[in-house]
Amino acid sequence: MAAELNPPLIRLEALVRHYLVGGETVRALDGVDLELARGSYTAVMGPSGSGKSTLMNLLGCLDRPDSGAYWLDGHAVHAESDDRVLSRLRGRMIGFIFQTFNLLPRLSAAENVELPLIYQGVPAPVRRQRAEQALLRVGLADRARHRPAELSGGQRQRVAIARALVVEPGLLLADEPTGNLDSRTTREILDLFDLLHAEGQTLVVVTHEDEVAARAGQIVHLLDGRVARWESR
Repeated sequence: MAAELNPPLIRLEALVRHYLVGGETVRALDGVDLELARGSYTAVMGPSGSGKSTLMNLLGCLDRPDSGAYWLDGHAVHAESDDRVLSRLRGRMIGFIFQTFNLLPRLSAAENVELPLIYQGVPAPVRRQRAEQALLRVGLADRARHRPAELSGGQRQRVAIARALVVEPGLLLADEPTGNLDSRTTREILDLFDLLHAEGQTLVVVTHEDEVAARAGQIVHLLDGRVARWESR
């Protein structure tokens, strides 16, 4: 079979993830087919219990499907049984952004951004340089020595974005990234996402906010663990 000229960064085929809760089976994902191109900007929406969080955990290589297939940048994630291999793939390919920022309060902004590189064994001088570059990229070079308590909510989210970007990921996953921000700061973060997308970054953003989803090029609507609708913008 000839190789694809432009293979998608993400390909899901009949992806299933069920959980047993209180003796009952919860069909968190119940046969999801999905392809996301490199450089795409995708929003994932759906009511509570629709499968959004489970999908993000699977895309982020934090969980494994019960059946079906997941290819990330050509790597058959579903077929990989070694947690160490998945951990390396996750560290190399994926940057995570969370609603609650997940910054360590005793570390400076730069030290928080350096953390993923410490886990990868990157030498200290290189870590510092890359952290400074990442903070510059999100407009926070002048806040590198500040601790999270000395930063606004929007600045803390920018530090979190810089931490995700410092590994130079192929995929950026954001889970309700504006959920704790006011409307003005939300727009600032979305403007930053627009800039990253324009630079070629692949983004997948889980959100319940129409304003956030409207910035994406496509919206995947989940319902009862399945793709109910695909909307291109």
